[in-house]
Amino acid sequence: MTVVVDAIDHLVANVRDVEVSAAWYQRVLGMVREDVPTPHGPVTTVRFGRQKINLRPISASKKAWFTADHEQAGSDDLCFLTGSTPQQVVDHLHACGVAIAEGPGEKRGAQGTIVSVYCRDPDGSLIEISSYK
Repeated sequence: MTVVVDAIDHLVANVRDVEVSAAWYQRVLGMVREDVPTPHGPVTTVRFGRQKINLRPISASKKAWFTADHEQAGSDDLCFLTGSTPQQVVDHLHACGVAIAEGPGEKRGAQGTIVSVYCRDPDGSLIEISSYK
């Protein structure tokens, strides 16, 4: 039997400041913050749809977080889907005071052509906000 994955449950973003990052993802992308108690202290997540991003402070010990070998804040490249138009995304980012790094422009998504607008989160990770044509 072959194992085949069919979805992403969650991602972990390595961040310098959990509070700053959580506030940005809430304000700019409309995600919902959740603080989950664990034996090593609370884990802050931001939820969207059926997924979540765990925000891992780069200052956390490897004992507290079982994580990648080479974690570094600002090294993520994430693409999010929205039902908003590209112009609505541009207008929203401008209203939030977030600089647009590129776009809107057509790219190839997992299910076909998407129109993407790019910005950066507080750590410099590349954030792509896309909608299917």
